[in-house]
Amino acid sequence: MMIDCSHDNASKDHTRQAIVLQSVAEQLQAGSKQIMGVMLESHLVAGKQSIPKDLSKLTYGQSITDPCVDFATTATLLRMLAKAVSQNCLQVS
Repeated sequence: MMIDCSHDNASKDHTRQAIVLQSVAEQLQAGSKQIMGVMLESHLVAGKQSIPKDLSKLTYGQSITDPCVDFATTATLLRMLAKAVSQNCLQVS
């Protein structure tokens, strides 16, 4: 199963993706074999912006579609997930 850490699972709050991913990590650490992937809404800069009339006002690296976590948060979350996956794999051996 692929788990979307954003949208409804995070109550449409991009900052709650970490809570959802923590739950996924805990399930993996507990030995779950049903999870095959996750989806995060991620970009260089956190949040979302509307497209202004003056495009020079756009913030480089910030989404214009869905609100996202920033790059540093993404890296932290992926490290946490990698640790959980490696612990899950050790349980198989």
